[in-house]
Amino acid sequence: MNAVEIEEAISSLAEQPFVPPEFPYAFLEAFGNKETTIQRLKSGNNNKSDIEGGVLQQNNIDILACNAWDVTAALQKLKRSPATIKGKAKFVLLRME
Repeated sequence: MNAVEIEEAISSLAEQPFVPPEFPYAFLEAFGNKETTIQRLKSGNNNKSDIEGGVLQQNNIDILACNAWDVTAALQKLKRSPATIKGKAKFVLLRME
């Protein structure tokens, strides 16, 4: 995917209603992850996160949807998570409800 396609996919995602459990997968799909990758993460085979509701894609990103009042605690939880460190996540992303 090129930058224009990614921007269009992210803009489309921003216009859709926010569904916390589905957001991490929609975000990864917007960046060009294949359907099989998404399915493996959903099934738990490739999701290395140790945080409930979190999605950790090895060597890439750790994503978590949280409440607005819980952002600081959720960010600290992701940054300090042993799974995030072990999974070598380059990015940590929080999405507030």
